[in-house]
Amino acid sequence: MGINPKIGITGLPRSGKSAVLKKVIDMLVEERKNGVTRGPFSAENLIGGMTTESIIENGERVGYACVNIKTGEKGVMAHRNIDSRLRILGFGIDPTELDRVAVPAIMDSIGNCEILVIDEVGKFSVESEMFVSAVRTALNNDMPTLLTLHKKSRHPLLQDIRRRDDGRILEVTPVNRALLPYKIHKLVKEMY
Repeated sequence: MGINPKIGITGLPRSGKSAVLKKVIDMLVEERKNGVTRGPFSAENLIGGMTTESIIENGERVGYACVNIKTGEKGVMAHRNIDSRLRILGFGIDPTELDRVAVPAIMDSIGNCEILVIDEVGKFSVESEMFVSAVRTALNNDMPTLLTLHKKSRHPLLQDIRRRDDGRILEVTPVNRALLPYKIHKLVKEMY
């Protein structure tokens, strides 16, 4: 276990976990661009890893894509139209897209950026053994890490993250959603 923080953002589905994470990322990058913070990496290389985004068609969520923060490459990891034995919440799951996009995004960020982001360690992503292994490898590196975590999953990876000595788990609620990014931003700056 290292000295750099591992901050998990959790909450119920659609509570705003990814929105809180994005706000924290934007604040950290903006500070680096404006010279408020200094470090070995430029604003462009400050944050690495992967995010997820909803796929919306006709105003309706039909799937999720994983996105490499550095390259912008996307992979559809869950979609209503994916024909798969793995189905979660009505979405077909394609773990090979996580293997293709998310795993390299995580692994390439270790040592090549200051802060690692892993958005949505949850029901869809833990279906990829390579993703689970990449997250474990990343967490064993002593670098600040921001993760969003499925609230109720009992998957061993999520259980292990919750038990870490160097971790803080913060829950997004309707009451704290607006202020939580500022609290996380402050934690990252204090601990790192």
